[in-house]
Amino acid sequence: MTTKADGSRQRAAGAGFYFILHVSAFILGCAFAANAALAQSYPARPVRLILPFPAGGPTDILGRLLGQKLSEHLGQPVVPENRPGAGGNVGTEFAAKQPPDGYAIVLASPALAISPNLYRKLNYDPVRDFAPISLVAQVPNVLLVHPSVPAKNLKELAAVARANPGKITFGSGGLGTGQHLAGEIFKSVARVNMLHVPYKGSGLAMIGMIGGHLDMLVIGAPPTLPQIQSGKVRALAALTTERLDILPQLPTAGESGFPDFVVMSWYGILAPSGIPRDILARLNVELGKILTAPDTRERMAAAGFTPLTSTPERFAEFIKSEMARYARVIKSAGLQIDQ
Repeated sequence: MTTKADGSRQRAAGAGFYFILHVSAFILGCAFAANAALAQSYPARPVRLILPFPAGGPTDILGRLLGQKLSEHLGQPVVPENRPGAGGNVGTEFAAKQPPDGYAIVLASPALAISPNLYRKLNYDPVRDFAPISLVAQVPNVLLVHPSVPAKNLKELAAVARANPGKITFGSGGLGTGQHLAGEIFKSVARVNMLHVPYKGSGLAMIGMIGGHLDMLVIGAPPTLPQIQSGKVRALAALTTERLDILPQLPTAGESGFPDFVVMSWYGILAPSGIPRDILARLNVELGKILTAPDTRERMAAAGFTPLTSTPERFAEFIKSEMARYARVIKSAGLQIDQ
């Protein structure tokens, strides 16, 4: 039997519940309003665009182009900041530790997906510590050989390598770079033993190739077009799913009998994890506008980049898939770097 005291307590409890409910709704509403106001006022000061590689390279060229365009769209300076070192890890770690307020973003490359499995000790987690914003560009790669190599296609190159185990050299811009791992992928899919020769940058590796110090090199297609056309190097395949417009006669690796040998250099913008969702969405929208604008596409094409756009979710899935792919390559090759 319910007494008057019990009824009073129930009514008080009910009133307390509804009071808490109203207060919670009020707090939640304030939070949403604060986030909306933050996104509307963002940015109120310059934004730093961290570039984890040295000046003059592809990341620097693309970063400065995008920084200029973002400055125009956001109404505040977007300042490129080179922080090279340790295969891109110095700048990437620095970016991961910045406040998640949208005032520090980073231009990432395949190094983001390679490093977790390559380096024994890494002071950041590509998935946990970053919020992907958008893919922004890719560069198609080609496989080149020196004219002295008696191979006109990938199958012939594999045959030459099998006949000369450990003697055919392939170059790269450094240990653990995308170029290095592209060579390791070829070794795996072709089942050959080749010798890796690391250089301090892809430009120096190309000079080594032209000088006859390397037999093979995987490198971005657009910058190497003059050397291919002049006969200083021989292109055997495009490491893409479709033939390249600039080299329409060059078969893809798939057409050459190696369907799993697809290696693209990609670039994307990320922010430190915890960035307000509205600011992340704003940056994604502005990047989409920039990357679909005819003048931007023209400038990027002239520099050798193919513009890309994506949702943050698609970019996040792409990073995970790239990490898994490179993990298999690194494990198969037995690579490990102590940092």
